[in-house]
Amino acid sequence: MTAPTPTPPEQILRRVLLVSALDGWSLVTIASLGMVLTLILGDWLGTGIGLLVLAAGCGELRGRRQLRRRDPAGMKLLVRAQLFLLSVILVYCASRLGSFDGDTALANLTPEMEAALHEAGLARADILPLVQIAFYATYGTVAVLSLVFQGGLALYYRSRTARVTAALAAPPAAGMPD
Repeated sequence: MTAPTPTPPEQILRRVLLVSALDGWSLVTIASLGMVLTLILGDWLGTGIGLLVLAAGCGELRGRRQLRRRDPAGMKLLVRAQLFLLSVILVYCASRLGSFDGDTALANLTPEMEAALHEAGLARADILPLVQIAFYATYGTVAVLSLVFQGGLALYYRSRTARVTAALAAPPAAGMPD
């Protein structure tokens, strides 16, 4: 005898549980590894950012756990976790974009880099515009990609709230993913 085919709301619930598990555990893993690295390097700001990202991942896993307990309030937690993470990333990027210091950037040149510049007939100041463009492009790209990914995931969860709630109101289906 075969298992009954899940209804569309049940399929959506399963997909939401899968996506939230993948994203939540990815956030927890990356944030934890990043925090260990920044602690070793003595970077307290990086450690704090890692802690906030870890909180977002834990929030997403908590929302998932609520859904597995058939509590529709878990969907709100999934959306909030993504919006919190998006806020952390955007505030961090904005603070970095406002903090470019050409002297500090050029002070990081190694003697080998200095020698390569000299051989190419360039002065340190000649590469400053390129370094500045790369700096802004990096943080701008991270901000835009986060807006697309975290914002998109928040919209994904939000748009499925009604159907997930309908699936949770029905009797539990067999084979709900872990």
